[in-house]
Amino acid sequence: MEEEVRSEKRRHKTSESDTPPEYKKHINTNPSHPSTNISVSHLGDECAPPTDIADNENSANRRALESDDQLPHTGPEDPNRPSRGYEYCDHTADIQVHSWGVNLKEAFEECCVGMFGYITDLTTVEPKDTFTLEAEGHDMDTLLFHFLDEWLYAFSAEPYFTPNEINILEFDEVNFKIKCEGYGEPFDLKKHPQGTEVKAITYSAMQIKQHDKGYEVYVIVDI
Repeated sequence: MEEEVRSEKRRHKTSESDTPPEYKKHINTNPSHPSTNISVSHLGDECAPPTDIADNENSANRRALESDDQLPHTGPEDPNRPSRGYEYCDHTADIQVHSWGVNLKEAFEECCVGMFGYITDLTTVEPKDTFTLEAEGHDMDTLLFHFLDEWLYAFSAEPYFTPNEINILEFDEVNFKIKCEGYGEPFDLKKHPQGTEVKAITYSAMQIKQHDKGYEVYVIVDI
């Protein structure tokens, strides 16, 4: 049975927004938005990245992007794949975020940013505020679940915080605890395009893989 109980939350926000933004479900029809017209394919346990998004220099939006006539940047064996990044994998009625990094810290950070990249265009988010939180679990899977769930809660309720970069300050791989901070600003309908609402994090097909070049993380989010 999936664990739905949130870990105890300790949050701090360095600045406040004058007017809390409205948040509601909306499917973006802007073809330039990362969550729209995503071209994906299945490659066993791997997946192909979106092919319609321009590459972004911002570390928070780093992806492995390929044209249709090239092999996807999905595996650690690909010498052209960035050392860290994320992409979206097609999955029935939901979406799977695939992230990677040279260590668990980077893979977790990229997975969280990838989740927010499906919610809005992160290039419109400015790192004006800092928001810190903690998460814990009883194993690595539950830690990943609660880590993402805490950030989704921070976005879905006040202060509607939307980060475009996540920095894990402390990663206790023995006791399964994380202390981290995000850089961004409160969601604002006048500034940030609405993508697809992420309703919940799931344990379905969750994977954390280690290889000689780092880690791969796969998480399906309910949309």
